[in-house]
Amino acid sequence: MASISRGLLIAAALVVGSACGKARPAAPALLSAATVKDIMDSIVDPSAEFLFDSVAMVADEHGVSEKAPRTDEEWMEVRRRTIQLVEAPNLLVMKGRKVAAAEDASKNPDIELQPAQIQALIDADPATFLDRARTLQDAAMMALKASDARNKDALFGALERIDKACESCHLHYWYPNDKRAQEAARQQ
Repeated sequence: MASISRGLLIAAALVVGSACGKARPAAPALLSAATVKDIMDSIVDPSAEFLFDSVAMVADEHGVSEKAPRTDEEWMEVRRRTIQLVEAPNLLVMKGRKVAAAEDASKNPDIELQPAQIQALIDADPATFLDRARTLQDAAMMALKASDARNKDALFGALERIDKACESCHLHYWYPNDKRAQEAARQQ
């Protein structure tokens, strides 16, 4: 009886061990139909513009006034747009993501690189592109924390970091030949 129990115990251990060692099937690949340009045009730019417009000092004929979210609904929309900026870099750096569609071309080729040139820069050094995307993500996380705390001053500071992250990336990949933009960045 003891030998049967021992035999069953060994058999059970082998079955459990072999089940644990089986490779799991590969997860299905996610689709990446959108290009970097698509993500910038549909997620990053609209969200960033909304946020930049949500907190400001406005000087007009009536003097200087402050613009900031005040209601629960306004703060919730700031949070939604900030979440989009936190997550967009994950989409931008997805493996296989193309910069733009083959038929896209620069509208200002004297200043802007062509999509194929931008793609070549990213492909030559994907780690730098990932670092730049992470810089945007870190700045957006600061904005998210500020929106959750409903701290307009911290949100304004985070938006300055978002702006710098975007401009730094654009200066490197999109318009490195824009001498005015390069000089403005050096002065900041």
